[in-house]
Amino acid sequence: MSILVWTWIIVGLTFALYIGIAVWSRARSTGDFYVAAKSVHPVANGMATAADWMSAASFISMAGIISFMGRDGAMYLMGWTGGYVLLAMLLAPYLRKFGKYTVPDFVAERYYSKVARVIAVICAIFISFTYVAGQMRGVGIVFARFLEVDITLGVIIGMAIVFFYAVMGGMKGITYTQVAQYCVLIVAYLLPAIFISILVTGNPIPQLGFGSQLADGGGYLLDKLDGLHQELGFAAYTGRGAKSMIDVFMITVALMVGTAGLPHVIIRFFTVPKVRDARISAGWALLFIALLYTTAPAVAAFARTNMIQTLNDKPIASAPSWFTNWEKTGLIGWEDKNNDGIIQYRNNAENELKVDRDIMVLANPEIANLPNWVVALVAAGGLAAALSTAAGLLLVISTSIAHDLVKNVIKPDTSEKSELMYARVAAGFAVILAGYLGIYPPGFVAQVVAFAFGLAAASFFPAIIMGIFSKKMNKEGALSGMIVGIVFTAAYIIYFKFINPGANNADHWLWGISPEGIGTIGMILNLIVSIAVSRFTPAPPQHIQELIEDIRIPRGAKEASHTH
Repeated sequence: MSILVWTWIIVGLTFALYIGIAVWSRARSTGDFYVAAKSVHPVANGMATAADWMSAASFISMAGIISFMGRDGAMYLMGWTGGYVLLAMLLAPYLRKFGKYTVPDFVAERYYSKVARVIAVICAIFISFTYVAGQMRGVGIVFARFLEVDITLGVIIGMAIVFFYAVMGGMKGITYTQVAQYCVLIVAYLLPAIFISILVTGNPIPQLGFGSQLADGGGYLLDKLDGLHQELGFAAYTGRGAKSMIDVFMITVALMVGTAGLPHVIIRFFTVPKVRDARISAGWALLFIALLYTTAPAVAAFARTNMIQTLNDKPIASAPSWFTNWEKTGLIGWEDKNNDGIIQYRNNAENELKVDRDIMVLANPEIANLPNWVVALVAAGGLAAALSTAAGLLLVISTSIAHDLVKNVIKPDTSEKSELMYARVAAGFAVILAGYLGIYPPGFVAQVVAFAFGLAAASFFPAIIMGIFSKKMNKEGALSGMIVGIVFTAAYIIYFKFINPGANNADHWLWGISPEGIGTIGMILNLIVSIAVSRFTPAPPQHIQELIEDIRIPRGAKEASHTH
């Protein structure tokens, strides 16, 4: 069967599964809708968290980034993984013990301020819309290539599916749908990697094949790739790239603290029965995430090697079918500059090949000539990754509006039934707006991703971490720090990305730090201002200090200490 037929079959079956789960687990109360009634098993929550965490960026883009940047691309791998570890170890158990529905709930109660809640809601909504627009666009691209429908129609189909299980099921429906989506995406990622590792190196474990000798006796894979890179004028694949060490470090930290402050993942830890379960589910999630993240460098190297060998210096008349298939999407293109009919891929002005790095994972099975059903499975995996994260983000938007704004600021006397209705209506409008942004992406969507990471790093993370570990941190300090961090980070990114993009290079950056990494400096400024202001303003009320102590100290610890 053709790729198209296989894709319709596999994608159709997975979509039917997601809808069936949503019907089975539909939400009947606000507790179901917001936190799945705090009844999710830790292993299931670990899978759902992994699916929520690993968006289209992890499934589709990360290996593509590493494939083109080589060693420098590992900063995304380290930043995102480190961010999860930071979240799991330092934040998740304490936020679960706090026991409310949302991150703005914690910020508002910890800093005893409605202003703090509103700032947290604005941050949560902005970050979530930034990400969800990218997810919906990813859905459209997968549909356009593999199901041969218009990108607009692809986004609308994705909207309809997400709308159905996010609006009907809430967190309960989303959780069990994400468990299924994790199974789909991890099989779709690992299976081609295993097949290609066997073909290229003879080793069935991609993580080991990555450092193995080639099956054809041509030496080690990475040595071969280094040689291919240098022949084409690129830096050695395993060598130091164009970015400075300080910039790589700052971007890694910004990704780490930025992702640890992302509300759609934090909220997952509110869905388990006990604090202990939050820690257990965090451990399971790390294992499930590691399966994909440790495979990504191998996928990147296999795809990069195969792409260069199948295209470079080959006549366009005999170009492989994968190239002509993807050329229709506009994500790969060739311009015959010297009219010789030969594809020339170089790192100089003679280069004739333009490749969007986001195609590397999706095109990888086709490049390696794997069976059509494997290609279709990867398409289903890409859709699962995008839809799982989109659903989590839409839930954050709907709860931020219904619970944090309507229930706690605008109309406190709202009944539970009305609040659930507001949440569903907000989720519906959020799906429509997300779909619109997917169909008509603003020119700056790719650039705003950096802004979202910077915003989360410079606002949420310091406020949450100090809210848990400092009894002396008051609302004046936290709010001052959040405002300074946000304003500094936003001003820096807006200046270099939008006002003066011509100056967006290392010669003009502060200490050589790019806009993608400036969130780290924003976070440091936030911490400094917060601590300084809190020293010269009144301490938090006694009941807030007792709340922090209760969150940090395990139940029974006080009693045990008094008996000795």
